[in-house]
Amino acid sequence: MVASRKKIGANTPPIRTPDGWLMIYHGKADDQHYRLGAVLLDLNDPRKVLHRSHRWLMQPEGPGECGGCYQGGVTFPCGLVKRGDTLYLYYGGGDR
Repeated sequence: MVASRKKIGANTPPIRTPDGWLMIYHGKADDQHYRLGAVLLDLNDPRKVLHRSHRWLMQPEGPGECGGCYQGGVTFPCGLVKRGDTLYLYYGGGDR
């Protein structure tokens, strides 16, 4: 399921990689659920999208993500940290 272009928003600060800036984004699909994807932006001109994930990296599945205070079906990234070869993604769920 792919979100329309009007429903995509940037979230985490980009991380510099040898191939470009890696950034996680959220997208709201037709089923009103917010899912996470990744995009690789050009190092010299981050307005240029080099690659975009074809499938969602993460979607709301657990009770804390599917039932929220204001809106269920939400996962939103808050931070992305690289330590060695590992990426740690910090996120909120269920619009909490």
